[in-house]
Amino acid sequence: MNDASQIHSESPVSGEVGIVRYQDFLCEEEFRFESGETIPSFQLRYETYGKLNREKSNAILICHALSGDHHSAGVYSLQDRKPGWWNQMIGPGKPIDTNRFYVVSSNCLGGCQGSTGPTSINPKTGEPYRLSFPLPTIRDMVAAQAKLMDHLGVDRLFCVIGGSMGGMQTLQWAIDFPDRVESIIALATTPRQNDQAIAFNAVGRTAILQDPGWQNGEYATGNGPNVGLSVARMMAHITYVSEEGLEEKFGRARRLLDSEQTLEEIEFEVESYLRYQGRVFVSRFDPITYIYFTKALDRFDLYGPSGELEETFAKVSARSLVIGFTSDWLFPPEHNRRVAAALLRAGKDASYAEVDMKFGHDSFLLDSEELSLFIRNFLIER
Repeated sequence: MNDASQIHSESPVSGEVGIVRYQDFLCEEEFRFESGETIPSFQLRYETYGKLNREKSNAILICHALSGDHHSAGVYSLQDRKPGWWNQMIGPGKPIDTNRFYVVSSNCLGGCQGSTGPTSINPKTGEPYRLSFPLPTIRDMVAAQAKLMDHLGVDRLFCVIGGSMGGMQTLQWAIDFPDRVESIIALATTPRQNDQAIAFNAVGRTAILQDPGWQNGEYATGNGPNVGLSVARMMAHITYVSEEGLEEKFGRARRLLDSEQTLEEIEFEVESYLRYQGRVFVSRFDPITYIYFTKALDRFDLYGPSGELEETFAKVSARSLVIGFTSDWLFPPEHNRRVAAALLRAGKDASYAEVDMKFGHDSFLLDSEELSLFIRNFLIER
């Protein structure tokens, strides 16, 4: 653990967690993946907001989505004012109230934002793991997070919260560690990937693997399959938004009206938007991690041997809130209702809420009074 990277308590803006710094937890024990493969040690990068109470009963774990990371609230400096990805939800007086809760936000095992993954150095060889890094599952990500909770002295989490891939982790926490989770909030998630989602991921991976810069994963940093990764991100981003949201934002607006324009030039504003998404993503994400995380999503399946979710949820003890979004066509409301209904059939304390937002799958990341109210009220209830 790097104790030099502690959170600052000063808040530059009222109601915000303020200036934060990440911390690194190093687990020096061998870690065994669900596949049976092992690594001699691992690191998880994380941030914390608020304070752990004397009883250590107020901890909340935030689980990120595929392209997310540990930086979910606050800013890194007065100069770098880009807030964390869920800043509107986490902070003093906000739905996830840091005056009341000790919030931990962790980067997943296998990631490329400070946690051990394919770009990390293999201590046995002194070289980056690359494709020799074991393919992590959602269960592996959760098992690593449990080690982090041990390190922080948190035996039982008040709540685990996450959307999309983070929602999968949230459900896995309730299944694998029923005695350590008091409640969960799973947003915009699914009990297993459907064929359409798998198909989109497959095309994205193909774009990366067919890029000449792939070089069987042995590319130099910054000189990898950038075009393929950009295309993969552009296509994935389309699945995160809705038709109505894109129409409202762009409405077929054009940048060029000249019939003499070249085919390489951007004609529609939506094209410019997608290219920007791809370009920014390439600057911060590793292609192997993208392939690994999409594989983890594709292989996630909570249906038991009998084909029934109730069987998987039999040992769950957490109080649960599942939230779907009306315009989400990647993990539509029906997928989320399925989870809540199976929990209820298994005799669990579960509820379902559906938020009417028009921005698609990414709605859970956006500011919404209704969504905030659902989360705030659930965390207040005991």
